Amino acid sequence: MDDTTVVGAARRSLGKAGGFVPASFTEPPSIDGQREAARRIEAAGYRAAWSNEPVGGKDVLAQVAVLLAATERLTFATGIANIWARIPQIANAAAALLAQAYPDRFVLGLGVGYPQQAEVAGREFGRPLATMRDYLERMKTPVQPPAPEAPYARIVAANGPKMVALAAELADGVMPAGMPATFTARTREQLGPDKLLVVGLGFTVDADADRARAAARDSVAAGIARSPSRAAALVDLGFTADEVAAVSDRLVDALSGHGSPERIAALIREHLDAGADHVALIPGGASVGASLEQLEVLAPALADLA
Repeated sequence: MDDTTVVGAARRSLGKAGGFVPASFTEPPSIDGQREAARRIEAAGYRAAWSNEPVGGKDVLAQVAVLLAATERLTFATGIANIWARIPQIANAAAALLAQAYPDRFVLGLGVGYPQQAEVAGREFGRPLATMRDYLERMKTPVQPPAPEAPYARIVAANGPKMVALAAELADGVMPAGMPATFTARTREQLGPDKLLVVGLGFTVDADADRARAAARDSVAAGIARSPSRAAALVDLGFTADEVAAVSDRLVDALSGHGSPERIAALIREHLDAGADHVALIPGGASVGASLEQLEVLAPALADLA
């Protein structure tokens, strides 16, 4: 692996595990609350923080700019900047500006999202693969005034082999989410050694194992419901159709971290051993504060990750 590339720089700056900045989907985000959340993630020992973009009352690149300024060393990454939120040339210019202002502290994750997000932007969802290819190709189209030339890693949300192949061709890596370690291994094999592989993993810390698994089951079931193609992908990875339909214990245990910090850390290591460079942790919790506490409680179990 060549550590002089943008991929090498991203590997160094992200570290092995990072946490998502918790966000409310029902209330406008408090900027002071977001600053506090980012500082708490940094203080807990994480080297990277992730932020999402549902296409609504939030611009993730503006958010990241504020949070980069509010922290000292934390790397920020978008998980995922939605392509419907801005035209590709603007996405490149904004990402390059952040990379110029904060060298080696920014990674751009891009995703095609869902049809309802395209609808909010007044666009037709179309064919995701073709749409993403067009977006990636247009990002580097010359513009006036020219965009900054600062380098940054660009990864694509990909839970299937066709999107992985596209990312391998036109981007610096991929970010699958809510998939088992067997998918991580398959993705690394498809990508080869020189691309960035980030895995999104939901987790719930709870001393009550049954309650933790129940919460994880709800989350896994919701993820399958949002993306029906995921059910077929899971069957292809070795789960039976009945296991997927019933959201079995085996499926839940493979797709979501739950229970003690040590048990969750073991699942994180499974993904790293399978070829992931970094695991982006999506905390459970009924509130922003509870989600932050989840990240803080988990952090000591990850202290020995290289």
